Amino acid sequence: MRATFAAGCFWGVQKTFDQVPGVISTTVGYCGGHTESPTYEQVCHGDTGHAESIDIIFDPQKVSYQQLLEIFWHMYHPATGEDKKFQYRSAIFYHDAEQQQLAVESQAEFAKQNPYAGHVNVQIANASPFYAAEDYHQKYYLKHGANSC
Repeated sequence: MRATFAAGCFWGVQKTFDQVPGVISTTVGYCGGHTESPTYEQVCHGDTGHAESIDIIFDPQKVSYQQLLEIFWHMYHPATGEDKKFQYRSAIFYHDAEQQQLAVESQAEFAKQNPYAGHVNVQIANASPFYAAEDYHQKYYLKHGANSC
């Protein structure tokens, strides 16, 4: 199965999800925009509408989509994307109606249990085409150290 999230700088997000048992592979890239095959430079300029994202292939027998959402919410902070560029916004890009429902329910639950209740700013949207980032961004944390993001 597939899951796609945006939660700020994609290097750190990839590191987190790579450590989850049941995650088969992760790819960092760009989702949620309107430009076909954007480059990192274009995304950083803010003209493409994309968010730095992670595309996850996972084994639902070992980790559920709900568990991946819980990990996403542990990474979320309401300031993500607000004081930075638009490409660092937080988003859950769903791939089917079940993922959409679980994303909406998880956001409501997070808002109820969190001190930032009125400030949860996470886009929940249909997964538009995902474009893999350039090779030098893939597994960046392994190439440049765990604290590179």
